[in-house]
Amino acid sequence: MTPKERAEKASAAMWRDDNASKWAGMEITHIDEGIATLEMTVEPHHCNGHGICHGGVTFMLADSAFAFACNSRNQSTVAQHNVISFTAPGRTGDRLIAKAREVSLTGRSGIYDVTVTNQNDDLIAEFRGMSRAIKGQLFEE
Repeated sequence: MTPKERAEKASAAMWRDDNASKWAGMEITHIDEGIATLEMTVEPHHCNGHGICHGGVTFMLADSAFAFACNSRNQSTVAQHNVISFTAPGRTGDRLIAKAREVSLTGRSGIYDVTVTNQNDDLIAEFRGMSRAIKGQLFEE
């Protein structure tokens, strides 16, 4: 199995039970070893009292992209620590695109950066996630 095939199979196994990402309206648009892109359209129910996309929704999109990237090797992996910096608001109708990439993987610990942009390639947020591998796999190999 190639690394890309493994990543695709792992993401399909994760997606099957990922009710939160589906509920939020996310979709996986690209997956490979150590990288993932998830997208979603900002709907009115994603917006806060300022009429802009709730920061928690943007964080959730980035966190989901991070999760699919760090689980792409079929090793069960969870978040250990995450931080996000918001640079601009998402607005109703915007298509938010979260691109996650592996920066480092040493033993059971990984570092991943996620850039969230809109459909015009305007920067919305930068996210850094630290991961920790745990027991188990997403599918049997």
